Amino acid sequence: MNGDVVRLSSAVRARLARLGANVPHATAAARAPSSGELSTAQFFTFWEALGASSPHDVGLRLAMETQVHEYDVSSLAALHSPDLGTALTKLARYKRLCGPKDMAIDTTGKEVAIHTTYQHAPGPMPPRLVDASLASLLVLLQRGSGLALAPKRVELSRARSDEPMLLRFFGCPLRFRAKRDALVLEARLLTTPFITHNADLLQVLVPSLDQRLAPLEHGSFVEQVRAVVARRMAGERPSIAKVARELSLSTRTLQRRLGELGVSYQRVLDEVRHHAALRLLRTDDVDVNEIAFLLGFDEVNSFTRAFRAWEGTTPNRWRDSIHLWRDRI
Repeated sequence: MNGDVVRLSSAVRARLARLGANVPHATAAARAPSSGELSTAQFFTFWEALGASSPHDVGLRLAMETQVHEYDVSSLAALHSPDLGTALTKLARYKRLCGPKDMAIDTTGKEVAIHTTYQHAPGPMPPRLVDASLASLLVLLQRGSGLALAPKRVELSRARSDEPMLLRFFGCPLRFRAKRDALVLEARLLTTPFITHNADLLQVLVPSLDQRLAPLEHGSFVEQVRAVVARRMAGERPSIAKVARELSLSTRTLQRRLGELGVSYQRVLDEVRHHAALRLLRTDDVDVNEIAFLLGFDEVNSFTRAFRAWEGTTPNRWRDSIHLWRDRI
């Protein structure tokens, strides 16, 4: 079964249209079916085209104007949690019920960073989708706490753009050309109580969500390994021992479980490198030599050979073809 299905509901498209977004153009560019079930590549194309033909604040306004009764199941579970930290945990746990994406919560020292990744991403998240995602998270936390919470900072992988608009909305420093798109909070906020806490509703909601999540968790082990490899891959080739340790498994158990699913660790590593290479090549911010280093290749020639095996062309030629494709949108 194909797990690469992102649902773009008619309700969301209608809200975007009310905000002045050029939904027909974006739908046509993505060749989106009437069912609203898109691949991640189609979904990203939709948002790329939307961003190019709509008001720049469309993602931020979508977050502000989405009402609680329009929330997805993961957001509802988060909103009715007892405190901010529990809300983030529930949001991350049940996010996969809303499509092939993962939300990571990284706590380092006195700060916590929240960022979302799409498992089948063909490249970086389109800027307006990033805006909508981070803004929706902040709005949910503000509604739950009843406070005008401000992040410590917002990290954005894009080049510097729309800075005044983003500063007005988020009310915090912005860090452009970051390694990820993330909302960074002070860790002390994790204990902030939620005025929207509803224990009775959670008693009904959580068991049903866990039941729906169980099949996904059972079949998502390879995706978990991919996610750990992707996080570990920053100028090194993540060893199977390090990945196993992060998953609280022995190396032998990790190899066995992957083998039972018909894949090897090397295949997972290659897939993650492949997707990361495409994501980085879609921007002009990182040159090919640096990409080779970030993906853990000893030299650029090794990266070029691997990329040619994946895509049938060189990294530079593939990047040039993406520029031509964008010019046609």
